[in-house]
Amino acid sequence: MDRDRPQSWVVRSAVPGFLPSVSAFRFTNSFDVQPLLALRLPGLPWGLGIGDASRGLCGGMIFAVRDLFEAGLAVPPDVEPPRRGSPLYGYFVRRLLASFDLPRGVARYYGLMRAADAYPQPRRGGAWWPGASRPDRRSSASASCGSAADPRGSTADGPGSVPNRPGSAPGRPGSALGRLGVGLRSLADEWPRIRLDLDSGRLAPVGVITVHSADPLQLGLNHQVLAYAYDQVDMAVTLRVYDPNTPLERADDVTMSFDLASAGGAPGRVRISHSIAIGGRPVRAFFHSRYRWADPRPALRAHAAGSH
Repeated sequence: MDRDRPQSWVVRSAVPGFLPSVSAFRFTNSFDVQPLLALRLPGLPWGLGIGDASRGLCGGMIFAVRDLFEAGLAVPPDVEPPRRGSPLYGYFVRRLLASFDLPRGVARYYGLMRAADAYPQPRRGGAWWPGASRPDRRSSASASCGSAADPRGSTADGPGSVPNRPGSAPGRPGSALGRLGVGLRSLADEWPRIRLDLDSGRLAPVGVITVHSADPLQLGLNHQVLAYAYDQVDMAVTLRVYDPNTPLERADDVTMSFDLASAGGAPGRVRISHSIAIGGRPVRAFFHSRYRWADPRPALRAHAAGSH
């Protein structure tokens, strides 16, 4: 009987030479209550504080780790977070601002925060509005899932990772009918981009959405991690990530897991399980963050000089 059972399709990929316990900082993302930076205003004897470091510098830390890794440099041996005013702290703040990808990145976080986990879907075969093209029965039948040779499926972005999107029948313009929830959008659009980085040997910065709110003051409750490997068994994916919030002794065990079959089945909320240290909040969605390398050597030289 076991001989008749189809074998599981397995693929693994990892960035060579990277493990958080070796390649990431020895301290966690724990900073005192203090402004990220001070803006000097004409006529005022003091600076205007902007931001709050106690909300975390996760984006700055993951960008700095990728900067150092790509430069072939070891992380500093410090076991305590740098203090405000130090060269390393300033480097983290600059990379944090870069990770926000202003203004596009912040708008992206906010849009995903506001969006729903699931939207009403059109009735199968019955949703069509004037001005929209009718679905082609032949093409929709052949495009309902990935090829048998590659269970990762395909998307419009190229050789892909998920079955074609559900709810492809159009909704009335301006309505939520037929839209994908944030979890499905993560699997359909963002996972292929993350996987492409990893398959190419590049670390992948990932923005993580943890709250559902239209309150912009909740933006700081979201998070950023750095993906470095994944395992896929059939349609189940386990993504391994460096989480700046997780202590060094558990740094290599942090994962996000999801089932790509969710992107081709009945529309609804996608379950993304994880072991990221975000205070028990869920991972509602994630996206591939834009990254541009910055030379870390000036900050490291200044940090080393200040340590003596």
